[in-house]
Amino acid sequence: MNTGRVGDIDVAYELEGPAGAPVVMLAHGILSTHAMWRGVAEALLPRWRVLGYDLRGHGATRASEPPYTMQRLADDAIALLDALDLPRVHFIGASLGGMIGQRLAAQRGDRLLSVTLANTTAVQGAAQAWQDRIATAQKKGVDPLVEPTLQRWFTASYLAADREPVQRLRALATDTGVRGFCGCAAAVRDLAQADLLPEIRVPTLVIVGEQDQATPPAAGEFIQQHVRGAQLVRLPAAHQSAVECPEAFAAAWERFVHALA
Repeated sequence: MNTGRVGDIDVAYELEGPAGAPVVMLAHGILSTHAMWRGVAEALLPRWRVLGYDLRGHGATRASEPPYTMQRLADDAIALLDALDLPRVHFIGASLGGMIGQRLAAQRGDRLLSVTLANTTAVQGAAQAWQDRIATAQKKGVDPLVEPTLQRWFTASYLAADREPVQRLRALATDTGVRGFCGCAAAVRDLAQADLLPEIRVPTLVIVGEQDQATPPAAGEFIQQHVRGAQLVRLPAAHQSAVECPEAFAAAWERFVHALA
């Protein structure tokens, strides 16, 4: 991992792949790190330059005092691109990363070649649940949140198999600091971005998990219907479709990008 000063924090990132290849920027969800993208990154690396980074207060990226806003998290992404002198990238965001992607595409489309919004939503329909999670983390730490979160992230059969990706994401969630979780959870709690969707003009792919209970397919369909020209792909997964079926995720994304050319 490398670190770079981005505004008021040090952001951890990893940039690898063929020199001169187009850059794909990967943004993860809450209670995770860039390591959630391992399977997708491995599928893309032979042909693409992959930039994975840890969101504010997650992984090796320093936390600042919570709460955070979605605007602040989007500004972090642009500041990282500036620091790395990357003028335009393909952006793929999952869950919270997809929320950030919506804001970037609407406000800073000049920096994006395309945007992919996976397992995400534009409107928060469970604000109290997120406030309750913040209160739990402040009182008891993130440990009580981990197993219920995994139940939402994966299909029952995949979770029961307890495969390496499940073990990896369990460890990433457990290692998340309270300040980082609470800061990002506040941004998710306050999500209200439906008005941004018609402003998106960059090529957009929406990916939904057919068994996603955290951000149901209807949430992705809403985004696809309100972003001009957006395409929709369904994958046989729950909330972590990039983890549960990384090859299918990467293949769907590459079909989308190749069609643009």
